[in-house]
Amino acid sequence: MQRLLIAGCGDLGQRLAVHLPDWQVHGLRRKPQVLPKTIQPIRADLSQPETLRAAAGQWDAVVYSATPGERTPQAYRQTYLEGMQALLRHVDARRLIMVSSTAVFGQCRGEWVSESSPTEPASFNGQILLEAEQLARAAGGIVIRFSGIYGPGRDYLIRKVKAGGLRCRRRPPIWTNRIHADDCAGALAHVLRMPAPEPLYLASDALPAPRWEVLNWLAERLGVAGSEEVAEPGDEVDQGKRVSADKLFSSGFELQYPDFRYGYEALLQ
Repeated sequence: MQRLLIAGCGDLGQRLAVHLPDWQVHGLRRKPQVLPKTIQPIRADLSQPETLRAAAGQWDAVVYSATPGERTPQAYRQTYLEGMQALLRHVDARRLIMVSSTAVFGQCRGEWVSESSPTEPASFNGQILLEAEQLARAAGGIVIRFSGIYGPGRDYLIRKVKAGGLRCRRRPPIWTNRIHADDCAGALAHVLRMPAPEPLYLASDALPAPRWEVLNWLAERLGVAGSEEVAEPGDEVDQGKRVSADKLFSSGFELQYPDFRYGYEALLQ
């Protein structure tokens, strides 16, 4: 039986374990008592290198899915750079996968982005994630960049629409990209099982959508007032980007929730 270590085993890691009944899954986190019995707990703290001896040794695979506790440069560096460096000093993995984000892209005029697109993030989180990706790649790892993750426990947008009072620009559109948490887990499991994966994948659903469209679809389903339309500014405003996950799809991965309607409908049910 193959052994997997999930470093930073939160919601995404626990969903991944469900996809891997034929693996022996170990979850590393500060409070492992919250993990289900299907995951073998490892009590350690990625910000405390001495505790990582508990995970030392050889692994068939390591998935690095740690998330910072707060949105600050210090927290991001500690989680993504210092934490990964410390872990890699203790573990030897045949396959390393880092969970990253499409925040590493700086495009904001509605452009399509793919694995070959330039990465010039303006935000500190994208810049630090890009540094961490380079660290993972230098160790022979694979990077998966997820777009906006939603799902059970990640229903912020539903709650915002229910609360009302939303305002959104309709034109030019503000492009949004998302992927259901179960599809994130499925994508990780798919790459883990691939005999010869590429070093980089983008993971998003099959339909980037204007924020206006998403908000008003949710409002209609919830039976509340839709978003108030704000004045249309010039074309030079931030329009977001559109994420293409065609490379992942062409490798044989299939989405459970192909677009936001499928995923949010499941949440609303």
